[in-house]
Amino acid sequence: MSRVAFVNGKYCDFKKSKVHIEDRGYQFADGVYEVFTVFDNNLVDYNAHLQRLFRSLSELSIKTPIAKKAYLFHIQKIIKLNLINNGLVYLQVTRGVASRDFKYSDSIKSSITITGKIISDDTFNHSVFNGINVTTTKDLRWKRCDIKSLNLLPAVLAKQVAFNNGSKEAWLVGDDGFITEGSSSNAWILDKNNILRTTPKNSNILGGITRESLIRGLKTHGIKFKESKFNLIDIKNAKEAFITSATTFVTPVIKVNNIKIGNGKPGKFALVFLDIYKKSAIFSK
Repeated sequence: MSRVAFVNGKYCDFKKSKVHIEDRGYQFADGVYEVFTVFDNNLVDYNAHLQRLFRSLSELSIKTPIAKKAYLFHIQKIIKLNLINNGLVYLQVTRGVASRDFKYSDSIKSSITITGKIISDDTFNHSVFNGINVTTTKDLRWKRCDIKSLNLLPAVLAKQVAFNNGSKEAWLVGDDGFITEGSSSNAWILDKNNILRTTPKNSNILGGITRESLIRGLKTHGIKFKESKFNLIDIKNAKEAFITSATTFVTPVIKVNNIKIGNGKPGKFALVFLDIYKKSAIFSK
């Protein structure tokens, strides 16, 4: 839990931090967010995350509440004030406060909140070395999943389905029967031909920053890789499976529904792909 939060220009005690009841993020999910990973006191792929944040703002015509160069200052300060060596920083920007109306004025001043959270090494390492279970569920999201918006109710419901079935993550199944992505991650399989596959980047998935860093690393190391859709039949035939996200890095999947992946344990490429990702990601103070 955060000790200190940044809310609209002020640092305050996390437990006493407040936003206005008519903030459009609260009433309409009218906003965007980013999650920045802190690893060994370093920010991971900061510039890529900031670039995606500004793309999301632009797609929804939300003005940035602070100067672009100020984001790093406030994120670093939240890291310091919350004593984060390993963990995450959550940053949210909403369209701002206005009398409740579906329409909005261009004159609304956008709102920003930043919080931080410590994540223990044990929490991360357990999933990496033991693998996780995944449950599939129908993809109920809107048609602009490429925007990292606050419209997360379908993801909430999917994550709960996963939890109720003893899984850490949900893989979302589109109307065509193919996996789009996870409720909070990108989905991967290593197919029977030793080709690593993940859903092509389009408006049906979020362009994960960890996903992009891993792809960059795979190309550098000459690993066979293909942006290609896959379904449950492909999963049954897969040698290994993974999820990627800012907070999970590259985590092996050992079971999907009742389908055991490989021998039901992280495969031989799990740590290989994790190492490739770490070498490709950009770490900065």
